[in-house]
Amino acid sequence: MKKVTVKLTIYFECPFWVGVFEKVEDNTLAVCKVVFGSEPTNPEVYNFILKNYRKLEFTEKEKIEIKNKSINPKRMQREISKQNKKKGITTKSQLLIQKQLEKNKVERKAAEKQKKVLVEQRKFALKQHKRKQKHKGR
Repeated sequence: MKKVTVKLTIYFECPFWVGVFEKVEDNTLAVCKVVFGSEPTNPEVYNFILKNYRKLEFTEKEKIEIKNKSINPKRMQREISKQNKKKGITTKSQLLIQKQLEKNKVERKAAEKQKKVLVEQRKFALKQHKRKQKHKGR
């Protein structure tokens, strides 16, 4: 049976509220960052999840190690309270988001370079065409 765990962390990153979805599926982690703008209320978050979850673009999946061992209930309670006090997202999630941003940056630069080359070729072809027209005496 496939086990999927999704965690949403909402925090304030000046000047906007940001939500980070962390999806753990079969020992792989995928992350998606969403900017909410103003502070979202619980019903707004719930509606967002219902309407837009399928449209979210998660990063590429990355293998992680998950330790499954029984934890003392008191220790588990302390861990939960510690996570609730902690603001922000996990380091692995930050790294995945950073990797995705770098990948998008490289793709964007390649597309811009290709576009620039096409414009230069078009200008050169137009210049050559004008030169030929002048040479023909027209």
